[in-house]
Amino acid sequence: MDLIALPAFDDNYFWLLHDGQQALVVDPGDAAPVRAALDQRGLQLASILVTHHHGDHTGGVAELRAATGAQVFGPARERIPEPFTPLHGGDEVQALGIRFRVIDVPGHTAGHIAYFADAVAGAPLLFCGDTLFSGGCGRIFEGTPAQMLASLDTLAALPADTRVCCAHEYTLGNLRFACAVEPGNRVLADYQRHCQQLREAGQPTLPSSIGTERAINPFLRSREPAVTQAVQARTPSATGDVAVFAALREWKNEFR
Repeated sequence: MDLIALPAFDDNYFWLLHDGQQALVVDPGDAAPVRAALDQRGLQLASILVTHHHGDHTGGVAELRAATGAQVFGPARERIPEPFTPLHGGDEVQALGIRFRVIDVPGHTAGHIAYFADAVAGAPLLFCGDTLFSGGCGRIFEGTPAQMLASLDTLAALPADTRVCCAHEYTLGNLRFACAVEPGNRVLADYQRHCQQLREAGQPTLPSSIGTERAINPFLRSREPAVTQAVQARTPSATGDVAVFAALREWKNEFR
């Protein structure tokens, strides 16, 4: 299996997974880069996995389905281009011979889902859309802070070697914020240098891993004393896990 991050728009990635003959793609907001990648590699698109309804994740679905006949899977509680197979948390999807478990991760949108596979080419694999980013998390547009915190807790509980395939190259900006929140985190400082080197070389910073995110991502670390104290120094009224998380997310929204 070969996993490829296809750059699109300003900072999106469409994830393409293939076995040399057939492929699946995740969140194709534009058909053109996907069709080019398929043609270049001589691949047939078999499946399209969608995490949520935003246009930069669904804009190419109809064209790709019409051109390839690929089966489309997406969240049951969101408006995805029809026809598609609607999914709920706990469902399973078979694609390229891989069994993906569907995880409900509301917060960014009300019906957002993620796809998790136990072992693909030797390591677990997570397609998490805009819920978890490297060093950050998605904005809370339709859900609540409590929902987003619970969703991130669920993802953080996955195996440490799980590859985190999120949908945007937001890493360096997220890490600047993470360093402002937790300046004493040496693992974070080392990871920031590593990601800067990758971007300077024209390489993606993704996939990350769950183990890395547990160590450096303030949104997975909001209960850590250093993070909690930093949030409460800025927002003294933030008491309790959800209030601290909500204040942390608001801090990020305003961070420049």
